[in-house]
Amino acid sequence: MAGQRPSSSRRKAPKLVAVPSPNGDTTTKRGSRPADPDAAAAQARGRGTDVHDRADDRADTDPRLGPPASGLDDPRLSDVDEWGRSEHLRQVMARFFDPIYERWFRVEWEGFDKIPAEGGALIVANHAGAIPADAPSIMHGIERDLGRPVYGLADEVFKRVPVINLGWSRLGGVQAHPDNAYRLLREQQQLVMVFPEGSKGPGKTYAERYQLRRFGRGGFVQIAMRAGVPIIPLAVMGSEETMPIVFKLPALAKLLGVPYVPVTANMLALGPLGLLVPFPAKLRIRVLDPVHLDVLPDQPRYSRSRIMDTSEGIRHTIQDALHDMLRRRRSVWSG
Repeated sequence: MAGQRPSSSRRKAPKLVAVPSPNGDTTTKRGSRPADPDAAAAQARGRGTDVHDRADDRADTDPRLGPPASGLDDPRLSDVDEWGRSEHLRQVMARFFDPIYERWFRVEWEGFDKIPAEGGALIVANHAGAIPADAPSIMHGIERDLGRPVYGLADEVFKRVPVINLGWSRLGGVQAHPDNAYRLLREQQQLVMVFPEGSKGPGKTYAERYQLRRFGRGGFVQIAMRAGVPIIPLAVMGSEETMPIVFKLPALAKLLGVPYVPVTANMLALGPLGLLVPFPAKLRIRVLDPVHLDVLPDQPRYSRSRIMDTSEGIRHTIQDALHDMLRRRRSVWSG
């Protein structure tokens, strides 16, 4: 309104002045100027210290205020490690998968005691099935019966698929990269699982079952050499029949940017349900003798010919073990 002063949100701070007290000390009162600036500054510093002390005392007694400002450590604890693995989710999945492991796939191990109870080791296995049952079965069996976590190296394609990328990471999946494998094996002394066939393994059709593909360029051998850990080969029988591929759709796979789009016998027999439900083929896992690489770790270079020879030797060892297991098998369903 006219004639009224405009209001302001700022008010001038009242001045402080030193006033002698009856006992000779100097105090300050509002509306007056301090007589000794140094004394006023010291008094202000004293008040600031008292305020922080009172805040700390209140934080100790009042849990709603949280930790004092001087302690910046977050008291919250997470079960997710630096690789994205969640122990809580692993336990939930273990309770869900254990009946499938025991009653549906009826997994049996041979030579389980060859898996080391401590120290780093690189687990290498054949890979099969449109949605492979071998990886979760290997991880579940080792973690349940040996009490050690297993980290599985996966192709980059897992990182590009929403939901699946997060789920795989929370369950122990790590992107397949030499530096990741080295840190897990050498620095953290973990068990790491890799399938050298890559996507060509589970992409085999039923007519190509139990015919191992080439193990890449032997990168897994070089990783084991550099990390100074043994290689533990596994031969897995039965995964080929859990979700066998009848044929593939390469044009659709190219359009979607994935290695393959399968049409499985499960889809033909069960319809849409066959996308997720595997056949109850019995899984047998044979642990072969560990391969110790007699080379010094952390070398800048390793013999290329030795890497390739070792890789091909491990592939032949697994292939021979599969042939032996197939000769002994009575049926797909009973093993």
